[in-house]
Amino acid sequence: MIRKCLFPVAGYGTRFLPATKSMPKEMLPIVNKPLVQYGVEEAVKAGLDNVTFVTGRGKRAIADHFDISYELEHQIAGTSKEKYLDEIRYLIDNVNFSFTRQNNMLGLGHAILTGEPLIGDEAFGVVLADDLCFGEDDGVMAQMVKLYNQFRCTIVAIEEVPEDEVHKYGVIQGESMMEGLYRVTDMVEKPSKEEAPSNLAIIGRYILTPDIFDKIRNTPPGRNGEVQITDAILQQAKEGCVLAYKFKGKRFDCGSVDGFVEATNFCYQNIYKDPTAE
Repeated sequence: MIRKCLFPVAGYGTRFLPATKSMPKEMLPIVNKPLVQYGVEEAVKAGLDNVTFVTGRGKRAIADHFDISYELEHQIAGTSKEKYLDEIRYLIDNVNFSFTRQNNMLGLGHAILTGEPLIGDEAFGVVLADDLCFGEDDGVMAQMVKLYNQFRCTIVAIEEVPEDEVHKYGVIQGESMMEGLYRVTDMVEKPSKEEAPSNLAIIGRYILTPDIFDKIRNTPPGRNGEVQITDAILQQAKEGCVLAYKFKGKRFDCGSVDGFVEATNFCYQNIYKDPTAE
């Protein structure tokens, strides 16, 4: 069974400056809950209760968030405000958190490789907190874990994007196996509209088999000196099998201001707001 999930959270979040000058972008709140907590909750609901963070400088607030705050809890104990900590307390009590640091920002592939000592020789999930996902029934990671239990190979989550946005993503080409599931034959990182093999874009949910670490080690740096995870996964696809799964649900790109505002409005209307209050 897959029990571990890796969160690469070392990025600077420059699109949200100046807010992210002293605050991790993953701690930006969607209504009253930080982005990263949504991702951890999704992982835990999929059975991934060993959560690893690959952090960087200025990210201590993430570790503090998933820890007990004795003074705060003492101050609100026995008050009506205590209930607001129920969800984070559940995570603190039921999840094993571990942290390592990425000293240099050399791409997503490098960040995942940095987490190898905490993952070991087993398959694991990867969640990019920038992508806030809500599944129709099961969460996106839970959907992917079910597929992994059947096929036992690397799986990437995909969704259709407009052709004029393919340059923002890794894009796959694949052979359809069944509705919503493809065997990957090619992957291109941030192609132009003309070069894109499809409009099926990889989003921030992965299940990776442990051989990915050797593939990353043997992947030369690409654009801007960064090690792209898509290059390593493509090598897996050429040597074995990689699946691309068109997940059932809704995704918000919270790495952009527009997506962040859209996600906030969605969560306020559908999750946070009490429908009986009107």
